[in-house]
Amino acid sequence: MAHVVVERSFPVPQSDEDLAVVEDKLAPCSELRGVVWKRSVVSFDRRHMVCEYEAPDAETVREVQREAGAAFDHIWSGEVIAG
Repeated sequence: MAHVVVERSFPVPQSDEDLAVVEDKLAPCSELRGVVWKRSVVSFDRRHMVCEYEAPDAETVREVQREAGAAFDHIWSGEVIAG
């Protein structure tokens, strides 16, 4: 499995409810394609977010995001460096 990062930016701050709506749309698509959410970090101003997934590859995560109608800026694969 690849570690895949999704970077998002929002024109207005996102509430927990706003983020939950997107997650509800992503969950069924992710499950069908073998994409597993690991964690998300949201900025203090709630206008930027980074999400980490384990998935077959970055393209699969792109397909899930598009299918669920979730906006994103960048999606890329990388390796985890633990220190």
